Amino acid sequence: MSDAGWVVTIVDADVAGIRSDVRIEGDRIAGVGPTSSRRDGTVVRAEGAALLPGLHDHHLHLLAMAARDRSVDVASEPDAEAFDHRLRDAHRSLPAGSWLRVVGYDEAHGPLHPERLDALAPDRAVRVQHRTGSAWMLSSAGAAVAGVAAGWCHREDERLGRIWTGDGPPDLAAVGRRLAAYGVTGVTNATPSTDAASFELLAAARTEGAVHQRVMVTGGPGIMGLTPPGPLERGPVKIIVEDHDLPDPDQLAAWFRSAHRVGRPVAVHCVTRVAMVLALVAWEQVGSVAGDRIEHASVVPLELIDPLAALGVQVVTQPGFVHAHGDRYLRTVDAEDLPQLYRCASLLDAGSGGGGSTDAPVGPEDPWLAIRTATTRRTRHGQVLGATEAVSARTALDGFLSSPLAPGGPARSIHEGGPADLCLLDAPVDQVLAAPGSERVVATWIGGRLVHSRM
Repeated sequence: MSDAGWVVTIVDADVAGIRSDVRIEGDRIAGVGPTSSRRDGTVVRAEGAALLPGLHDHHLHLLAMAARDRSVDVASEPDAEAFDHRLRDAHRSLPAGSWLRVVGYDEAHGPLHPERLDALAPDRAVRVQHRTGSAWMLSSAGAAVAGVAAGWCHREDERLGRIWTGDGPPDLAAVGRRLAAYGVTGVTNATPSTDAASFELLAAARTEGAVHQRVMVTGGPGIMGLTPPGPLERGPVKIIVEDHDLPDPDQLAAWFRSAHRVGRPVAVHCVTRVAMVLALVAWEQVGSVAGDRIEHASVVPLELIDPLAALGVQVVTQPGFVHAHGDRYLRTVDAEDLPQLYRCASLLDAGSGGGGSTDAPVGPEDPWLAIRTATTRRTRHGQVLGATEAVSARTALDGFLSSPLAPGGPARSIHEGGPADLCLLDAPVDQVLAAPGSERVVATWIGGRLVHSRM
C-alpha cells in the first residue's frame, strides 16, 4: 500500500469511542471529525476499528536489541548440559577470530567462569551476558582482547561493543520493523551512555530511515549537558543505583541536583529495596522535578509507596518480566517478598505508577505481552504472581500511550494539529483489550508515513 505523498484519510475509525474520519497531511493530523469532506490520496477504511496514538515504550535499549539478534540466545536452555551444547555448536560454526556473543545466561545454566568458557570454545573470544543485562563473563581469550581481567565485567557494554568485531554495525532496521508491527511509534532509549557514540549511531539510523520511531535518549551523568544530535530527543539523565556498587549518597544527590540545574529530570535504575531507599533519600535532600522517575522498581516494599508518591516520582516498570521470569521468581524468591515484585496496582493507586515499558532486550520486546501480563499477572507457565497488583488492560495500555516525558501521565489523544503517529487495530478497543496481542495491530503510521501494514 502506498503512502500517496503522505495524504491519507482513515475512514470510520473508532477514536476514543467516537466514529470519526481522520485526515493526515504530511506529518500532522489535518482533521478529526464525523466525516471528512476530502478523501483524496490514500483512503483507509477502518470499519469501526480502534485508531490509537502510537504506543511509546518508555524504557528499552535499541542497540542491544539489534545486537541480540545476532547473538546466541540461551535463555530457553533448561540446564547446564543444554547450555554447554549450544556454546560448543556455536563455536564450531564460527570462523576463527570471531567473537562468540551469548545472551540469556541464568544461574540454572550452572556456575560460569572463564575456564568453563575456555573448554567449551578453545582459543575463542567469548562474552556471555547475564540475563539481567548488567554483567558479562569473558573467556580468557576475550579478556585478553578486551584488555581486562577474565571473569565478570559489570556495566561494560559500550566498551566491549567497540572492541567486539562482529558483522558490522547492528541491524537497527530489523528492530524498527518489529517495533512498528507492535504499533510502537516512539521509544525512550534508556541506556546510560557515557559518550556520544551510541547517540550518533541512533541518529544515523533515524536519518537514514532504518528506525522510523521517534527516539528519546537518556545518557549517564557524565554527559548530562550534551545535546543529542539531529533527530534524537533529549530525555532524563539515567543514573544507576546497584547494590554491588552503591554510589555515595552525597554523589547521588549531586547528580540529581546537576541534572535538574540543566533542565533535565532523572531516571534512576532501582531493582532492590536498598537502591530505592538510597534514591528516595537523595530526592528528599534535593527535591523532585516533573519527569523524575524510577526505572524498574523490581522490589517495592509497601512502606516505600507513600514516600515515593509524596515526592511526585513516577515508576516505569515492566510487567512483562512477570511473564518471562515469574516461574523462576516463584522458585527462588522468599514468599514474603513475592507480593513486592513489579507492582502495578498499588503504585497506580498511590499516584506513582503507570509508565509502560518492556526493557527490551532484557525483557520481552512486545508491549502487548506486557499489557496482557499486567492484567493476568501470569507467568510463562500459567502461575499467578502478585494477583493484587493486576490492573485493567485499558490502564496498562494507557501506560504505553502516555507522553515520553510524563510516563504514567494522561494518555495522548488524536487531535487536529497533532503528530500523525497512529496505530490502527483490527476491532474496537474494548474487543482488542479483551484479548490483547500485537497481532491485533493492522497498521502503523509515524510522521504520516505508513511503516507497517497488514491491510
